[in-house]
Amino acid sequence: MLAREIPNQYIHHDQLFKQLIHTFFSEFLEAFFPEVHHHIDFSSIKPLSEEMFTDLIEGESRKADIVIEAKLKGEESLIIIQVEPQSYGQSDFNERMYHYFSLLYNKYRKPIVPIAVFSYDDNRFERNNFTMSFMFFHVILSFFKLELRKVN
Repeated sequence: MLAREIPNQYIHHDQLFKQLIHTFFSEFLEAFFPEVHHHIDFSSIKPLSEEMFTDLIEGESRKADIVIEAKLKGEESLIIIQVEPQSYGQSDFNERMYHYFSLLYNKYRKPIVPIAVFSYDDNRFERNNFTMSFMFFHVILSFFKLELRKVN
């Protein structure tokens, strides 16, 4: 008797979003972030390889899901657009966005446009910023967010 393995029918949620956004990148920005779409020269977009980041202290590795280089219309300057699909609640997601932002900036030395796409069904409010404050100094990173559960 032969044992047959039944292939997993489940398609990883974040992977599906990644493929959709890569395939319809211009349409994605036009529909949900028209203020970004208006400034991008789409003849210049270049997907960059998945960026793997390792936390040297905790030894944990993470991957930035979508990283795209593009020119601004009428300019020679390049920017990096980072899109992170998120299919589950994560209390420190905004901090993760800050880490990805800073690591991408350190690597490419170009302006970064960070975007988070939340697709899970939860009623909590997702913060679209990371703040580090103490008496005399404040660090703030804001990022674009799309909460699909709030979109018709």
